[in-house]
Amino acid sequence: MARLNVKPTRMVLTKLKVQLRVAIKGHKLMKDKRDELMRIFLEQARAIKVLREEIEPQLEEVYQSFALARGEMNPEVLEESLMYPKNRVTLTAKTKNVMSVDVPAFTFHHDSTETGNVYPYGFATTSGALDQSIAKLTALFPQLMKLAEMEKEAMLLADEIEKTRRRVNALEYVKIPAYEETIKYIRMKLAEEERGNQTRLMKVKDMMVAEQIELERARTAKMLEEAKAGAF
Repeated sequence: MARLNVKPTRMVLTKLKVQLRVAIKGHKLMKDKRDELMRIFLEQARAIKVLREEIEPQLEEVYQSFALARGEMNPEVLEESLMYPKNRVTLTAKTKNVMSVDVPAFTFHHDSTETGNVYPYGFATTSGALDQSIAKLTALFPQLMKLAEMEKEAMLLADEIEKTRRRVNALEYVKIPAYEETIKYIRMKLAEEERGNQTRLMKVKDMMVAEQIELERARTAKMLEEAKAGAF
């Protein structure tokens, strides 16, 4: 693992120790977030599966009824019948926060001139199969909106899980090992410098001791010579 390109000083060592502690703490928090996101995502996926299994047979009935209506009606009449819908839906898209992820929350209401009447045509020239298709689709609409909301939430959670996983891996396999390797390197360099300083101090001390011994010898020799001169 490549270490960081920094100067091996005590100040840098202290700074790296702090950064390592933060990285380790961040790694744990990211792992906890990833695990919780995975739990929420799996619950959401199971709920989506249940809702899809409930909706798809009903949606298939809608398609069958509409296909039957197309076979029974003239294409121009069918297109004209559905050209101006009577029931308008107003959709409001808000967001809610799930583990720091903004996911959609849909609300809607129907704006209709005639309550309960969703057919934008008269019944004289249209097929009963078209009536069934529109009625079933209208009844199914709230579930379709709920499914769209849940699937979008699952997609956003999946993206956030992937981002969090990359961050966890970057901390676990790149950042933290780099900090540890650099701290180890700086400690070795500082210890080496400390040993070098001690060696130099010992040499200086030995030189000072040797110089002091020489001074004492010279002083002693001088005193002996003066003593001999005084005796004669």
